Amino acid sequence: MRTTALAALILCGALWAAKPASKPKRPPLTPEQRVAQSILRGMSLRDRVAQLVIGVAYGDVPSRKSRDYEKYRHWVHDLRIGGLIINNHVQYGLVRNAESHAFALFLNQMQKLAKTPLIVGADFERGASMRVSEGPKFPYNMAIAAAGDVEEARYEGLETAREARALGVQWVFAPVADVNVNPANPVINIRSFGENPDEVSKYVAAFIEGAHSDPKNRVLVTAKHFPGHGDTNIDSHLGLARLDASRERMNEVELKPFQAAIAHGVDAIMTAHMAVPAIEPEEIPATASPKVLTGLLRNELGFNGLIVTDALDMLGFARQFDSGDGSVRALEAGADVLLMPPDPEKAIHAVLRAIERGQLSRQRIDDSVMRILAAKVRAGVIQKKLVDVDEVSDALDSGDAGARVQQMSDRAMTLVRNDQTLVPLANPNQACLAVVVGARLSQYGQQMAAEFRHRAPNARVTFVDPSMPLAAMNDAFGDPSSCSAVVIAVFSTGGPLNGDVPRFVDKLTESPSVLVAMGSPYVLGDFPRAQADLAAFSPTPPSEVSAVKALFGEIAIEGHLPVTIPGLGQYGGGITSAPLAKK
Repeated sequence: MRTTALAALILCGALWAAKPASKPKRPPLTPEQRVAQSILRGMSLRDRVAQLVIGVAYGDVPSRKSRDYEKYRHWVHDLRIGGLIINNHVQYGLVRNAESHAFALFLNQMQKLAKTPLIVGADFERGASMRVSEGPKFPYNMAIAAAGDVEEARYEGLETAREARALGVQWVFAPVADVNVNPANPVINIRSFGENPDEVSKYVAAFIEGAHSDPKNRVLVTAKHFPGHGDTNIDSHLGLARLDASRERMNEVELKPFQAAIAHGVDAIMTAHMAVPAIEPEEIPATASPKVLTGLLRNELGFNGLIVTDALDMLGFARQFDSGDGSVRALEAGADVLLMPPDPEKAIHAVLRAIERGQLSRQRIDDSVMRILAAKVRAGVIQKKLVDVDEVSDALDSGDAGARVQQMSDRAMTLVRNDQTLVPLANPNQACLAVVVGARLSQYGQQMAAEFRHRAPNARVTFVDPSMPLAAMNDAFGDPSSCSAVVIAVFSTGGPLNGDVPRFVDKLTESPSVLVAMGSPYVLGDFPRAQADLAAFSPTPPSEVSAVKALFGEIAIEGHLPVTIPGLGQYGGGITSAPLAKK
């Protein structure tokens, strides 16, 4: 009897031990997830996959008979893609912004074609004016950091959200969370808040808080470019960039702003097309690496929001992967959203084939679609997908915002060197201004030239660009010895100056000269003979006005360097200068 009872006990224990452990229960669905789930149930597998795709469009209203319109109609109505990102047109080699009214009208047209409302994104890193002609022209992030007031980043987030919602945009691909520690960085540079990861984190957090602060105009916001694009010297639009930093250094620098963004409720994180050997030994972009997106971002940093790829048509990704294979690889890595695949239809078919052969599971797809649909609910586009086109221009015509943006630009002006006290200009009517722009017919410098001429009608103003040979530049500028001071305004957003521009600028610095960095501050270190160095950190029109005001002594110069300029200025440096007394 005892033997039988003992055997029974042993058998029960063995059966209990063999029972598989119960799976951890998923947390209960939030209200937005319940709405998302109800939408998901009504979708075919093909429609679910299509929700992962964001196609690129432009903010104009194409004719309904045009190829462009038919392409967009096919994507939205037939393929049922999840959303659109609005980009700039490039015409004759120049970037052209859309008119706000046309922008909103086009998005309304697309929304009417969509069975499931589209999520519409835009790279509003500097407010809506980055993609439309109207609206306050916010300076680049580095200028905001030079001014030293975190509240300005919070205000920019608030204003950007308001402008975006008026236009029909619910997803802002900002803020830039990269820490720019590499002076040779050609693609991040002044888009970054600077080289100090703790300061960058503060500005990133403030932008997110501002963008989320008004419930009526709340947008989705995106920290980019994970795991940190600030220490690279290759533009990932053109090739595979590389972050050669140890994991320990990444913890102290690159990852801090992303951790701050996650802590402050960022909705999405955008991947970077760059190799990260400290995390992923294979020479592939982070966008295609499970170690980076799932291992580091999801598991270690605990991010549960949307992971969106950077544009899949960028050469840093597209040289290794086409639309189909690249889309599958990004989803395998852990991405939820496929941004700008070169061929959306090919991307959808490739993902469906990957599911059929077991490379991707249906559950993996459903998890991402649930995140996307929940984000659409949270952004309010499920409830209201159209905007009032008649109110768009009024929404962007904010005099108060314009005045505040001008103040931001004024406060960013940073005097790095002022030998012989050339700034402010002692005799501006006999000064000469050389405006150095990156391309012919560029709009850069037009506002600066007009402001300079308005104050000094007799001053000589010359425009040069890299297409001109050195002799032509010298002939256009004339004899510098006749100038009381030579002001050289260089418009560059990053990377080395092209053509004969460096030789031209270097020659001018033999005369008493003020070098003005209307963009990347690092160019100041390339011309050590200049007597004075002034940084605006931004080539926007308000910054052009600010530079002229600083040169003429109309404003106090109080900015401080948010980066180190090798051989010239240390982080935090800056010479304060009081305005001239009014006559």
